[in-house]
Amino acid sequence: MHKVIVENVCGCFKRSDFENNLEITSKDEALSTAIKMKNHMNQEFCMKHEFQLVEEANNFVISFRPEQASSCCGTGCCS
Repeated sequence: MHKVIVENVCGCFKRSDFENNLEITSKDEALSTAIKMKNHMNQEFCMKHEFQLVEEANNFVISFRPEQASSCCGTGCCS
């Protein structure tokens, strides 16, 4: 079993239809899902964070560097 995990969940993610901690049987399908999520988040969210994808054991983790949160626009999208 492989998981797609979103760390540092921002307000844009919370308002989206995405689910966190997805469990997917196939590693290839999990990677494909994680890539699609990361790309969508980078292209369609508030553009205040640059999301990155890393593989950790059986998990694919999408996150952004915490220092990027300090450049939040202040509209509440990052909370």
